Amino acid sequence: MRMKCVPLAEEFHLVNLEMRAGRSREQALRNLALRTGVEEIEGLVAMLIQADRFGTSIGSSLRVHSDMLRTKRRLRAEEAAAKIALKLLFPLIFFIFPALLVVIVGPAVINIVRVLLPTMSGN
Repeated sequence: MRMKCVPLAEEFHLVNLEMRAGRSREQALRNLALRTGVEEIEGLVAMLIQADRFGTSIGSSLRVHSDMLRTKRRLRAEEAAAKIALKLLFPLIFFIFPALLVVIVGPAVINIVRVLLPTMSGN
């Protein structure tokens, strides 16, 4: 882990040092959550404390926790994708559609003016 994410590895090293110094696992993990202040780490710490307290398998608890984090991340991505349509609406209406209208209707207007102006002037 030290190669991939140095700050996280250092935090876990501090947790290990606190447990070696005599703090309980629960208190060392709570200190980890307080030091980082990251919501996902706080959830991980709460899950690890509950798994330790109730004697459940940490492996299965970690699987459930990772599934929950993946679901949260997917929901945040879907929410951001839903907001994109609203954010694109005003630039489309005010900038792209008028330019597109000029490009599409422009040549037709030029041809109509060429044909109708000489006819209306009587030539």
